[in-house]
Amino acid sequence: MRSAVWTTIASAALTCVQALTLDDVCTPSYVSAHLPSDGFYESITINSVSVTANPVTNVSVSDQTFYPDAVFDYCNVTFTYSHVGLNDTVLLTYWLPDPNKFQNRYLSTGGGGYAINSDDESLPGGIIYGAVAGKTDGGFGIFQHNAISTFLVTNGTMDWQNIFMFGYQAIHELGVVGKAFTKTFFNMTEEAKLYSYYQGCSEGGREGWSQVQRFGDEFDGAAIGAPAFRFAFQQVQHLYSNVVEQTENYYPPPCELQKIFNETLLACDALDGRTDGVVSRTDLCSFNYDIDAVIGLNYYCAPAAASAYAAATPEQNGTVSAEGVAVAKKILDGLHDTDGKRVYFSYTTSSSFNDATTVWNETSQEWELSITSLGGSFPEVLLNLQNGSNLPSLDGVTYDTLRDWIYEGWNRYSDTLMTNWPDLTPFKKAGGKVIHFHGESDDSIPTASSVRYFESVRQVMYPGQSYNESVEALNDWYRLFLVPGGAHCSANSAEPNGPWPQTTLAVLIDWVENGDEPVTLNGTVLQGENKGETQQICSWPLRPYWSGNGTEMECQYDQKSIDSWHYDLDAFFMPVY
Repeated sequence: MRSAVWTTIASAALTCVQALTLDDVCTPSYVSAHLPSDGFYESITINSVSVTANPVTNVSVSDQTFYPDAVFDYCNVTFTYSHVGLNDTVLLTYWLPDPNKFQNRYLSTGGGGYAINSDDESLPGGIIYGAVAGKTDGGFGIFQHNAISTFLVTNGTMDWQNIFMFGYQAIHELGVVGKAFTKTFFNMTEEAKLYSYYQGCSEGGREGWSQVQRFGDEFDGAAIGAPAFRFAFQQVQHLYSNVVEQTENYYPPPCELQKIFNETLLACDALDGRTDGVVSRTDLCSFNYDIDAVIGLNYYCAPAAASAYAAATPEQNGTVSAEGVAVAKKILDGLHDTDGKRVYFSYTTSSSFNDATTVWNETSQEWELSITSLGGSFPEVLLNLQNGSNLPSLDGVTYDTLRDWIYEGWNRYSDTLMTNWPDLTPFKKAGGKVIHFHGESDDSIPTASSVRYFESVRQVMYPGQSYNESVEALNDWYRLFLVPGGAHCSANSAEPNGPWPQTTLAVLIDWVENGDEPVTLNGTVLQGENKGETQQICSWPLRPYWSGNGTEMECQYDQKSIDSWHYDLDAFFMPVY
């Protein structure tokens, strides 16, 4: 027995000594020998025969949204697993850094829309910081249509396993397997600390919160952007602009809405104390600007040929109409039912009207409704239980219909897709940290959605404390940052001089591993005339304001501003966290 033990130890030591280069470790045989052992996670079986591994060298990335420019090498590994008792196959992909670059870190990444991963787009963010980076296909595939097409076994019959996988289980298993694999691959000792992280935006942000809320000790830190939590609200919200157009019986040319948007940016730019093409304070814009001022202004857009993403459009030449402004105002006001009760909130004044985009009918020579598929797929598939990718029409759909769809989806998927549970006590007790950010000009997920969740966590976890006391306590481990001018999960081409938190993961690592609390969040201007400039982003509820002729930014406490972000969703008797 003693001889066998010493032989095993010597063999392990020899492996560590010999495995000094990427080529040494990046082989199918080495990976297969370092997979987590059978039974490490009771409900899954890893298929060792499925392993692929190949070294990739001298990779260059630049001008990315969530990590800085870099050149690196990595080992590209894939393998599959299945669930005990199910005839399924889930594909995992892990990028592993060169052994000499590994810094005892692991990173899970998420997706967007209905896609559970972002292909290879997010993985370099881990390698750059010496982490193993992983993604999953959830067992149904990487593309948006893959998940939607597998939510039902057939019309009328739900495939709950795939819904659970999309909701939270696949990302959880990605992390469980990924952390165990990282430790064995790099021959880490039991005593060695592996820091584990998550990074994702939009659907990836919802996926991140699904882990923080359900599995308190899964990650040491999570960098979460513009999360699509409150899923039923969020998906139906995408249809609201369409129903406004249908109800008002006016389908504005895209150029008309673009003119309203452009004039709003011009009018509100300087309200934050700095004229730089960025609306840093959308609350001040709402207080001080009325888009009625745009009525009668000329607009013009040249014709555009069809592309892979959009139909052809004719020349658009006209003046902004009262009908167009009425549609824009109704959209910005947010969804109310016919009793006038608020159902949800909408986008900020500096957000584009993306959901309201109409389509040109060459035959009728008119602009027509274009149903947003992100919104339409939710009632069609997950409520009506019909295989498809969008609603065929919105005939008969009213504001009350949208309210009812939200309530039905909320009830049905509260334990899988909603992901807005406000009691994060297990995560806090485990020492976890969250950096949560949201572009203030997001045109896909309302910025107020993130504010509401932060405030829900504050109220639930710190009852009885004053507002400032509870914010201070929450900020010890969870901080929210509203990004001036930021679009949906990216810098904004319409406000190019705005900062974007490109290095959030680095800030999070520093907070988790070194205790450096991010009082403000580093932002980098990624485009425009000020590209490369570094700006600081204020931590909610403090709001940015520029003084000294736009030379000095300070984070101010503005009660009127804070109050403007709070909404009474009185269309429901249930609390909306």
